[in-house]
Amino acid sequence: MVSPEGEQLGVLPISQALEQAQQRELDLVEVAPEANPPVCRIMDFGKYKYLQARRQKEARKKQTIIQVKEVKMGPKTDAHDFDFKAKHVRRFLGDGNKAKVTVRFKGREMAHTELGWKLLNRMAETVSDLAVIEHHPKMEGRMLTMLLSPKKGQASRT
Repeated sequence: MVSPEGEQLGVLPISQALEQAQQRELDLVEVAPEANPPVCRIMDFGKYKYLQARRQKEARKKQTIIQVKEVKMGPKTDAHDFDFKAKHVRRFLGDGNKAKVTVRFKGREMAHTELGWKLLNRMAETVSDLAVIEHHPKMEGRMLTMLLSPKKGQASRT
């Protein structure tokens, strides 16, 4: 058994341990049930649970959630539209999120998939100062996708 101050009280029968806890108006909590003999501690269990919840809440505040934002284009996307989409990708990466860039092909555009590959390579070059290619361009059905993630230490707004 362990006292509220952390000092060892030795091996005691359960009735005696409960009595000591009641005298101090605290709870007897089993800390290590698998130990032989089981280890118990005299503590204010309500306060312990409260402090544990506060610590978990603080930990949740400090963690960042990374989302995957997507930008879709066609193989015939014009220069101005491309620049507009690149600006969006830059903003996503600047916020610390990942960016998935997708080129979708319709009908006979499938005969010219090289246009999509060039588009994705151009996007990778355009945002190379902010991003690292996490998944290189890959053809999945009628979609050509690439995943970009922000470089370490590049997230400006968290």
